[in-house]
Amino acid sequence: MIAVDTSSLIAYLGGGSGEDVELVNEAMAGRGIVLPPVVLAEFLSDHRLSFPVVVFACGLNMLETSAGYWDRAGRLRAAMISKGWNVLLADTLIAQSCIDHDVPLVTRDKGFKAFARHAGLKLV
Repeated sequence: MIAVDTSSLIAYLGGGSGEDVELVNEAMAGRGIVLPPVVLAEFLSDHRLSFPVVVFACGLNMLETSAGYWDRAGRLRAAMISKGWNVLLADTLIAQSCIDHDVPLVTRDKGFKAFARHAGLKLV
């Protein structure tokens, strides 16, 4: 099972290439893909999406937020900022979802490397 970030989901659905797209393709074939809730919100923010693409994305399994999620995410972001990392709130929420569920994340976004080095996020 892998979680997919918005950047890799867009690349996959857009017919892009790369290791991340291959991983998403393999996971899709085995139904081993999940989305952090923020990824779905980011993805659906594109007003140009076709209805079939919206239906597809909304049909993917999502990671659930568990008790204390918002507190952990806030403390994670504060800790990252205190170490000098300029991390986005959306990326922090995605990272926290994956950390909570011990699910590796597939992404093209280099900003997640800081979470992998300092917070235990697993990247594929």
